[in-house]
Amino acid sequence: MTRGRYRWALLVVAVSAFMTTMDNTVVIQAIPTIRRDLGMSGSAGEWVTTGYMLMFSCLMVAGGRITDIYGCRVGFTTGMTIFTAASAVCGLAPDAGTLILARVVQGAGAALALPATLVMVTVGRTDKQRSLGTIVWVSAGGAATALGGPIGASIVTYWPWGWIFLVNIVPGVLVIALGAVVLTSKAENADARVDMPGVLISATMLFALVYGLEAVQRDGWTARPVLGVFALALVAFTCFVAVERWSRDPMIHLGFFRNRVFVGGLVSQMLQGMGFTAMLFYSATFMQDYLGFTALESSLVLLPAAFVIMALTPVAFWLAGRIGPRVAVGSGMGLMALGMAWFSLVRRGDGYTDLLPGVLTVGAGSALVMPLAMYVLKAIPEERTGVASGILNVIREASGAFGIAVVGVLVQDLPGQASAAATERFRHSIASGLLLGAALVAVGGLISATTLPRRHRLKDGAAAEQASDDVLVAAGSGGRRGRSGLHSYLDENLRRGLPPPPDGWYRPYDPEDSETTGPLRIPRGDAWETEHR
Repeated sequence: MTRGRYRWALLVVAVSAFMTTMDNTVVIQAIPTIRRDLGMSGSAGEWVTTGYMLMFSCLMVAGGRITDIYGCRVGFTTGMTIFTAASAVCGLAPDAGTLILARVVQGAGAALALPATLVMVTVGRTDKQRSLGTIVWVSAGGAATALGGPIGASIVTYWPWGWIFLVNIVPGVLVIALGAVVLTSKAENADARVDMPGVLISATMLFALVYGLEAVQRDGWTARPVLGVFALALVAFTCFVAVERWSRDPMIHLGFFRNRVFVGGLVSQMLQGMGFTAMLFYSATFMQDYLGFTALESSLVLLPAAFVIMALTPVAFWLAGRIGPRVAVGSGMGLMALGMAWFSLVRRGDGYTDLLPGVLTVGAGSALVMPLAMYVLKAIPEERTGVASGILNVIREASGAFGIAVVGVLVQDLPGQASAAATERFRHSIASGLLLGAALVAVGGLISATTLPRRHRLKDGAAAEQASDDVLVAAGSGGRRGRSGLHSYLDENLRRGLPPPPDGWYRPYDPEDSETTGPLRIPRGDAWETEHR
């Protein structure tokens, strides 16, 4: 996917992943200033934030598929060009309508570019490169999430609010130019086509789902508009499954969802994101309204967790390689749940040092969970890594909104003139919400501990490619065309509807043993016979 030294690809990934992720949060602190300068209403101000997030979420899977078909250079440079140009329009927007429209376009560009960044560091890489690249990708996204608010606040304090968007132009142009040089133009699936019905229906489904989760925070679960939007998401999901089964070249191969590692990893990611985001969101309210912390003090409480995550993430990847992702990731989610439960025991009068043990435990657990994304992507064939990256990123985006909405059912607002009893009810509701979040993360840990691979033995890129073929055939794709006589044979059988090869072509297949030795391993179990008979 790249030419030249790998470090240049890592630089492209780090800068672009940081920029596209940061724009989710950097604008929040500037909304009051933007509303005042442009004369915007409250609902219009919300669309400056949600317009980006909605388009970012609903087009991510489509962006990943475009990368799979046309290659990283097309997907990434197109997406970053759109993102950078829209950033310039946002920064110079003369009115509210222009700003909101430019934010929507900016989100569309980010949705094209971000899946390509994960493909750059996973497809065709050795295990060492894949681990290093995933560390860079995860760290850039995590740093952007943590620093987006402070960066936005600093800009609106010392410069006009437009610089929140204009700062993207120079680094955007540089990574576009570097990407055009570093990335190859090779298309991984040159004969594939864009599944336009799947793109449109999936975008509608994701838009309705994410918009509904945002609306829940304002209107509650039982409001008619919320129920209507969720009904639209359900209808779109049903149509999407039907269309993908019918399509000759589906955007998402439904066979992936028979892969235990892939599905288990996605569910674990969803539950971990729900619990962790809910903790970040409601703990800030808890510390400020109950413990009397200032906004700055409450942000400093969570800062050590960020440092712990950055320090331990490389250790987590090494540990997952040594003892297997089941133990490493499952233990990490267990530590996160323990830290969140610890944090919920806070009482009035507790200070910074009383909160620190729970915060550090959550940080250490979060670091151990970081390799999860790499193993989710390794569970599917490299030809579909872009789509898988899009799905994974959508899960990460939607899990936060879903967690805030679910945990918010238990959280009560604190009245302005609160009595001692009302204050205690508020503390109890926050503690209950944190415990619910901890339970969600703990369930995610159990799922990881039973679905991820037990061990990991791949030694080089060739072995990784071979293991990918095993999963490819298991998912019903038939292997890479033209790469070997066996793959061609399987492809021809698949296209003509013929039965699998004779028994002599097979050897036992263990999906939990990724060591690749001997002839190509092709399962002849239910997955193959269901897909190919």
